[in-house]
Amino acid sequence: MIPIMMNSVATVDHYFQKILMTKMMPKLMLFMKLLINEWMKKGKEYREKRLREELEKYRQERPKIQQQFSDLKRDLAQVTEDEWKTVPEVGDARNKKQRNPRAEKFTPLPDSVISNNLGRESTTSIDPNSGLASMVPGVQTPGMLTPTGDMDLRKIGQARNTLMNVKLSQVSDSVTGQTVVDPKGYLTDLQSMIPTYGGDINDIKKARLLLKSVRETNPNHPPAWIASARLEEVTGKVQAARNLIMKGCEVNPQSEDLWLEAARLNPPDTAKAIIAQAARHIPTSVRIWIKAADLESETKAKRRVYRKALEHIPNSVRLWKAAVELENPEDARILLSRAVECCPSAVELWLALARLETYENARKVLNKARENIPTDKQIWTTAAKLEEANGNQNMVEKIIERAITSLSSNGVEINREQWFKEAIESEKGGHIHCCRAIIKAIISYGVETEDQKHTWMEDAENCINQTAFECARSVYNIALATFPGKKSIWLRAAYLEKSHGTRESLESLLQRAVAHCPKSEVLWLMGAKSKWLAGDVPAARGILSLAFQANPNSEEIWLAAVKLESENKEYERARRLLAKARGSAPTPRVMMKSAKLEWSLNDLDGALHLLDEALKAFGDYSKLWMMVGQIQEEKRDLSKAFDAYNAGIKKCPNSIPLWILLSRLEEKRGLLTKARSVLEKARLRNPKNDQLWLEAIRVEMRAGIKDIANAMMAKAIQECPTSGILWSESIFMEPRPQRKTKSVDALKKCEHDPHVLLAVSKLFWSERKISKCREWFQRTLKIEPDLGDAWAYWYRFEQLHGTKEQQEEAKQRCILTEPHHGENWCAVSKDIKNVGLSTEQILKLVAKELPIPV
Repeated sequence: MIPIMMNSVATVDHYFQKILMTKMMPKLMLFMKLLINEWMKKGKEYREKRLREELEKYRQERPKIQQQFSDLKRDLAQVTEDEWKTVPEVGDARNKKQRNPRAEKFTPLPDSVISNNLGRESTTSIDPNSGLASMVPGVQTPGMLTPTGDMDLRKIGQARNTLMNVKLSQVSDSVTGQTVVDPKGYLTDLQSMIPTYGGDINDIKKARLLLKSVRETNPNHPPAWIASARLEEVTGKVQAARNLIMKGCEVNPQSEDLWLEAARLNPPDTAKAIIAQAARHIPTSVRIWIKAADLESETKAKRRVYRKALEHIPNSVRLWKAAVELENPEDARILLSRAVECCPSAVELWLALARLETYENARKVLNKARENIPTDKQIWTTAAKLEEANGNQNMVEKIIERAITSLSSNGVEINREQWFKEAIESEKGGHIHCCRAIIKAIISYGVETEDQKHTWMEDAENCINQTAFECARSVYNIALATFPGKKSIWLRAAYLEKSHGTRESLESLLQRAVAHCPKSEVLWLMGAKSKWLAGDVPAARGILSLAFQANPNSEEIWLAAVKLESENKEYERARRLLAKARGSAPTPRVMMKSAKLEWSLNDLDGALHLLDEALKAFGDYSKLWMMVGQIQEEKRDLSKAFDAYNAGIKKCPNSIPLWILLSRLEEKRGLLTKARSVLEKARLRNPKNDQLWLEAIRVEMRAGIKDIANAMMAKAIQECPTSGILWSESIFMEPRPQRKTKSVDALKKCEHDPHVLLAVSKLFWSERKISKCREWFQRTLKIEPDLGDAWAYWYRFEQLHGTKEQQEEAKQRCILTEPHHGENWCAVSKDIKNVGLSTEQILKLVAKELPIPV
């Protein structure tokens, strides 16, 4: 703090001046700032305190309405429900009519009206002398001039209907998808209409002035004349447009665009004269001569024009082609002979001439074409097709080889893709030998040895995708000749023959395949199955016996032989084969198939005996425990079935079907709580398993407890958010209005899941959207053709809503695909009573049992 002693004003001024001259000025400013802040702070506190006191005083004097009624609100808690119901409804105090209701007013009909109409027949007119006339708009009173005394009410109605029809026609013309235009006379009406310009007239004037300036500045600029003529045409002044364009032709007689525009603007007769004048000025214009031919209506006149044109322009390919198209074959051949002399580099003319000549002359023509155009592959391929068409198959391959060599020597780049396209086109044109020769010549071109297999397989797939099966077959044959020991190539070739070949071609290929790959079990089995399906069971047995010699301990071949015998009801042979298999190759599947055979023959004790032996060696194979439990259930010994399932779960805790079978057994015994606990234990052992969640939800649904089922579904989807079977089940658990929304959510989470697509198909079925339902069935089967439930639902759908052809298509496609999966499908196909049924029989049984979506 600086002591300040001020005795006079002069002393103060002097003192402050001294302060300003010193370094203490910043400290003084800071001190002053602190003083001001302190003073403002105290003032703010005082104002806030005063405001609170005034507000409190105001609220005490004028309390809120809710505070005034607070005691009454507390008493409302004691009002009973009956008293609430008897409280009257409060009317709208603002509605004056509701506060002061008035009686309705009725105006009595005058006696004069009644007396005038007594004893008369009913009429459709109103007496203008009555009081009603003034109420009808348009009816004249007696004081007005009227041609008649009465007004016909029927005419009023007709006029009103006419007016309404006009308004409806105007409205319907503006509705999307509707029109009142006559479709037949529409174009004729358009031709008769004079084009009008809907723009501003000032814009037209400006455009005219601008184009006039361009014409005067540069009269030799044809686009200016064309633009001027089109402007007049747009504005409806066709004659002015014609005059302008003709003037332009006079100024620029060498412009073909102007002559053609003049011909377009004039009628046909005048256009002919204009084009004739244009031909005199520009005799070498191809477009002028073609326009002249187009203006002629008779073919003879068109020929004359083209021949005259060719005298002036003999090297125009376009004119030669147009002229040839109008001639008969003999005259066309003569014309083409002259055309190839005038246009020796036109490939199309050479090829057209070759097609019209005889075999010998065509060869000469193509040889000349190759001499004149050595860089075009189409001439070579046409020569190859010519030889094939005349039976010279040996020459086809030589011509294609020479083509590759000649084109390479002439600097032409050999493009594999283009040559493959040529091969595919040759096959589609029926030239099989030509396509094979092209494939053989080009397949190795530019491909490294280590990339050959991969590249060739891609080539074959591309050919199959373009339905060029012969090209794909040729690729596979070359690949097999190069890599005879590759099993994958043999399998691809076999599947091609199975899908798009004949049975003979498939069997011939498989014979070659097993000779090169005797250790491949699949090839042996495909050959045996082909013979079996053809009804030649002894031949199938012979193939399997050869397969045994090549693969003595093969489980697949043993089981295939057993299936062959059991399907043909040779059960003793099947038993002997299984006994041998158990001796030489005792695998879990062989033991299971042995027990299943005895079970299907209703020898339950024999089946249990075999299963007991199998479990001693293969206790961790869950299907054996399942079979024991199911056989015990069939014998109605539920306690032994329970013991079998329990023992199986201890050995195979990760087997989901075992847990589900145990739960269903508890449910069958009436122990719902135990069934729930079994599934809960299963979920603890196998977390995030959608099948277990689905079974738990269905347990609650079967018990009729839908609320718990919905809660479990929410938990299940939370734990398995991408499970298709859960989402598909949840769609039909929802009420009908919410199903579509649920299906959208399911598609977002599982876009390509077949179960979700199948559920959407069923949803469209329930809504009777037939075409959409059929489309979604096709999507489902395209994504997962092995889903038997989808085939069964589609077949059932076609039985109810499709034609005989559509039903047959669904059935045949299912038989060809041979599906193996699906809940309903497996329930029927794996039922012991249905052992040996064909795919067609299983399809019909499953479709019969399926419920119709509602």
